[in-house]
Amino acid sequence: MYPGHWSTIKPESPALIFATTGETLSWETLDRRSIKAAHLMRERGLEPGDHISLLMENDLKYFEIAWAAYRSGLYITCINRYLTAEEAAYIVNDSGSKALFTSSEIEVSTSILKHLEDCPLRFIKGQIQGNYESYEDCLNASSDRPLEEEPMGDSMLYSSGTTGNPKGIKRPLTGAHVREGIPGVEPNNRFGINDQTIYLSPAPLYHAAPFGYCMRTLALGGTVVVMDRFDAQLSLEYIDKYKVTHSQWVPTMFIRMLKLEATVKSKYDLSSHECAIHAAAPCPKEIKHQMMDWWGPILWEYYAGTERNGSTIISPHEWLENPGSVGRAHLGVLHICDENGNELAAGEEGMVYFEQATRSFEYHNAPEKTSSATHPINKNWTTLGDVGYLNKNGYLFLTDRKAYMIISGGVNIYPQEIEDALILHPAVQDVAVFGVPNSDFGEEVKAVIQLTDEFEDKEQLTDDLMEFAREKLAAYKVPRTIDYIDELPRLPTGKLYKRILKEKYWP
Repeated sequence: MYPGHWSTIKPESPALIFATTGETLSWETLDRRSIKAAHLMRERGLEPGDHISLLMENDLKYFEIAWAAYRSGLYITCINRYLTAEEAAYIVNDSGSKALFTSSEIEVSTSILKHLEDCPLRFIKGQIQGNYESYEDCLNASSDRPLEEEPMGDSMLYSSGTTGNPKGIKRPLTGAHVREGIPGVEPNNRFGINDQTIYLSPAPLYHAAPFGYCMRTLALGGTVVVMDRFDAQLSLEYIDKYKVTHSQWVPTMFIRMLKLEATVKSKYDLSSHECAIHAAAPCPKEIKHQMMDWWGPILWEYYAGTERNGSTIISPHEWLENPGSVGRAHLGVLHICDENGNELAAGEEGMVYFEQATRSFEYHNAPEKTSSATHPINKNWTTLGDVGYLNKNGYLFLTDRKAYMIISGGVNIYPQEIEDALILHPAVQDVAVFGVPNSDFGEEVKAVIQLTDEFEDKEQLTDDLMEFAREKLAAYKVPRTIDYIDELPRLPTGKLYKRILKEKYWP
């Protein structure tokens, strides 16, 4: 289903609420504005299968643009608002986006323009600046009659790889009418999301999970309450104020809320809260136990990727019986394989693969990455690159991360991109970047550097390297600390042996 359906059933009911201000968008308004935005795109020459990019802060307009793409057969790419102009432009260019929708609130909205290659349509929300058209003016001039054909579109979100260059995750369009709903969204889903749901989204909308679950909730007729950014106490206040029934978190958010004073935690009525979903990063077992003690057994966990190649789900009661597990297969069939692709028995650790009838995705403009995620024999088995094992009852336990990926506060950070930036500094002979423990975020970025011979003042150099990194990388990718080493451990083939470095920092 989609806003056009719900606008006929409950036109004046809120589809969206912006928690910070209380601003609401009714189903009728969401439907009408998404129709007008779809007309705008079609009138400017966009056809089914074309791409648009969305670079915007958390805002209710996010969803009218997204639904416009979904109801006109377009791919939409949501871009991290904290990327540098060059990083964001790379995604716009690589995706082949013909239109960019952004906001004057975005710091790089002007500087990105000089890096765009072939994106002729550029719309901005708010104050007009640079070579943009006013989104509001263009929207107001568009028709509010539905397009004659409304084929279902999809998202094509980006996930960085070991090369450091982000890769778009692309799935074939179904060609079905948007009224048939978002593929894979089940009316009778295990989380119980339905047309009575009030869903709190405390995370940035450019991330796959917040964007995907907000769109799913809307497709099923639920109300989405959007926070502009996560705040531990405000999250509790909004659960109470808006009588939230469902929510989604990452473990760092749990940690922040658990650290609130007891008087603050007991101040709010959380009795409406039926289902708290979490994913994106491993949750320490003790933290999850503490959250269960506080909120009750309402924590549901899933394991999946933007690739949608498979998923697991575990209910609160299942987790209490299998602590540490991420659940049993929900989408696809699980297989654990050794490095040669041979399937392993229960309890044996190996690469985690999901089997589907056909391979459900490809990495845009990256056939080598698509190939590396595919089982060497069974081409409809694909992996997210994680290592784990199944117990005798089919519950999956993850024992390692994707190769060297850092997960900080639920955000994936890929070391190669940071290494590629730091190696350009004249003082750096060689560099390794990896995650080290952080009690708040789970992991933080650490760089270990081998210097060229002429650099000796390491204290001043560290400040210089940090500033050098900030000029090239989004702030959350900049190393929190830098250590120095005489020589990095590399194999004769040139491959960096990071495990030796990481052992020093991980107990």
